[in-house]
Amino acid sequence: MTTPNQTLNVLFLCTHNSARSILAEAALNHLGKVKGVQRFRGFSAGSSPRDNQQPNPLALRALQDAGIATEGLSSKSWDVFALADAPRMDLVITVCDNAAGEVCPYWPGQPATAHWGYADPSNAPGSEADKLAAFKQTLLAIHRRLELLINLPLASVDRLLLQQQARDLAQKD
Repeated sequence: MTTPNQTLNVLFLCTHNSARSILAEAALNHLGKVKGVQRFRGFSAGSSPRDNQQPNPLALRALQDAGIATEGLSSKSWDVFALADAPRMDLVITVCDNAAGEVCPYWPGQPATAHWGYADPSNAPGSEADKLAAFKQTLLAIHRRLELLINLPLASVDRLLLQQQARDLAQKD
């Protein structure tokens, strides 16, 4: 069970941690402050980020255009969050189908899990403007689900109920 002032840590996973998971992390940190209290804290990681992987510049631009802070965003391996000194996660959400099908590391505390699949905006065809529009559309879809998540009655939620509610949100658009 959670307490009214407890911060829930949510880890968003994707393969390279450069687009969808970055969008979700930043959006949740933007939305997660409720009545002056940081109720949700977003993190992101990838199952196999490339060497020197950086967040996709179009992801950063979509966030900036939406008025969402991008400072501190970086691509990193999910192994970082399996270490003993890593923040304890309450919920782990895969945001791409590849990461959802992979065997995840053991997460300390056995957090709730869910899958919210989004098409990769990095693969959008067309001009730079078309690609940016795809990133903005993905951000909007993520934002909608996150608004539903942060408005769940979390004061009485246990891990299994949180998991089911997060999974149910995957059906909402």
